[in-house]
Amino acid sequence: MLDIKFIREHLDLVKDAARKKHVDVDIDGLVRLDHKRTATLQEVEKMRAEQNESSKKISETSDESEREEKIQQMRALKTFLQKKEQELETVMQKWRPLMLQVPNIPDMSVPEGESDADNKEAKTWGKIPEFSFEPKNHVELMKSLNMVDFERGTKVAGFRGYFLKNDAVTLSLALWRFVFDCFNNSGYEPLMAPSLVRGENLYGTGHLPHGVDDIYKTQDDLYLSATAEIPLMGMYANEVFDEKDLPKKFLAFSPCFRREAGAHGKDTTGIYRVHEFFKVEQFIFGSADHQDTVVLHEELTKNAEEVLQKLEIPYRVVINCGGDLGRAHVKTHDIEAWIPSENRYGESHSSSYYHDFQTRRLNIRYRDKDGSLRFVYSLNNTALATPRILISIIENNQQEDGSIKIPRVLQGFMEKEVIRTTFDN
Repeated sequence: MLDIKFIREHLDLVKDAARKKHVDVDIDGLVRLDHKRTATLQEVEKMRAEQNESSKKISETSDESEREEKIQQMRALKTFLQKKEQELETVMQKWRPLMLQVPNIPDMSVPEGESDADNKEAKTWGKIPEFSFEPKNHVELMKSLNMVDFERGTKVAGFRGYFLKNDAVTLSLALWRFVFDCFNNSGYEPLMAPSLVRGENLYGTGHLPHGVDDIYKTQDDLYLSATAEIPLMGMYANEVFDEKDLPKKFLAFSPCFRREAGAHGKDTTGIYRVHEFFKVEQFIFGSADHQDTVVLHEELTKNAEEVLQKLEIPYRVVINCGGDLGRAHVKTHDIEAWIPSENRYGESHSSSYYHDFQTRRLNIRYRDKDGSLRFVYSLNNTALATPRILISIIENNQQEDGSIKIPRVLQGFMEKEVIRTTFDN
């Protein structure tokens, strides 16, 4: 959430941010409403002060008739105050939702564009594999190697349901352990984060109210988290750091859930776009310094790139355009891994920073060296998401005989070099 004072003082900048992100929000209407909110609040505060003063005078008045007169005056004031408080609440009920619609200000380096098709390629890494045979897609390979069961997955969990089996399970376990080993002695505190979260954490991180169609809600007014970023933010809501403890870094594992409501008709087969998956997330709380944030953002992106490099997966890094940037985001780099069967790169990681947009909502602050309280800045990045990454690992390492060569860094965890099925259905 942006500071309303900032919005009032930088109207053109905020309007341009909404334009660049293709967000439809009535900024002028919000400012007009805020003038009314401010004026009404001032009246309420003035009457509350008068009420307190009247109470004090009544307690100090010994004359009974004078005392009764003051009581009657205070009752009239109280009635009028209640009316004004109700008026203020009515204004606030309109003001709060409008404030939640205002997007964050994108960095100047964010390119113009309407969708991910307009994202700007920043770099590529790795050699695109050339096969002497017709490469298969991950669905064909995993089925032939008895690594997945989509039919029974759908029977149990519905559309996009799946069971990972046999070597797909051990490969996933190997990947999780590998990623955590990559971060040994890196200063990132390992966590296992809860997936059930309260609604205020989703509003605080900016996933609500706009992403409501993509989020699962339980009967207990809890939500299934789509990323460990959400519980990690909530973990420190209403807390104050010491500046010397920043930046504070985490590496969090959690199950994740997404309805994929906006992906109707996209990637309907396979394990690229599923409702339930597992993710290891990098997360940082930093000081309110843009240049420090840029350095930390590059660190997060570099960490993710090194994971893919060790796995020997070709990839590219893109700068997300305004239309592909979330409302809360200042800047995002997507990392896209190569998918041979589709002859394209597909998103595997997302690296973002938000300044104080999230922490202002959740009241996460730090005390600087001068003793002043400031909102911390937040950043996050995928370290690894499964099962999606299995697609690139399996397809890029397929052999002509249908087997899969296991990346060298995972062979010790798997205790073999090649996946060949010997399992029964």
